[in-house]
Amino acid sequence: MTTTLPRDVALLIARVGVGVVFLAHGLQKLDVWGYSGTKAAFAGMGAPVPGVSAFLATWIEILGGVALIAGVVTPIVGLLLVADMVGAYFIAHIGNGIWISDGGYELVLGLGAAALVIAAVGAGRFSIDAVLGERLPWVRPAASPARARVDAR
Repeated sequence: MTTTLPRDVALLIARVGVGVVFLAHGLQKLDVWGYSGTKAAFAGMGAPVPGVSAFLATWIEILGGVALIAGVVTPIVGLLLVADMVGAYFIAHIGNGIWISDGGYELVLGLGAAALVIAAVGAGRFSIDAVLGERLPWVRPAASPARARVDAR
C-alpha cells in the first residue's frame, strides 16, 4: 500500500503527540516520584512484583515514548506500550469507571488504542523506520495497484 503525504503527516503528528505523553509519564515516574516512590505506588495498587513492575513501566514509557517520537521499531514499541496500558488498566483503573478525575481509565484507553494503531499501521514516511526501509522485517515495499488486485483475489 502506498502512502500519501496527508497520511504520513497525520502519522507523524500522532506518533509525536502520543510519544510525548508516554515520555512525560515515564519521566514523572523516574524524576518526580523516583524509583522508590513509583515502587511504593505500584505496591499500593496491588501490582505484581511492584519493583519489577515499576521499573518496566517507567522504562517502557520513557524508551517507548522516545521511539514513537523518532518512529523507530514502532510495531514492537507500540505493542509494548499497549501491554503497559493493559497492565495499568487492570492494576490501577479497572474499578474506577472511565473518568480520569475519578481515577478512571480514559487516558489509559486512549493511549493504548493510539499505540495499537501505530503498531498496526506503522510509523509512516517521516520516521527512522522509513529511512531504514526494507531492511526491517516489518517494513514492506509498497505494492503496485496491479499487485494489490492480484493479492486481493
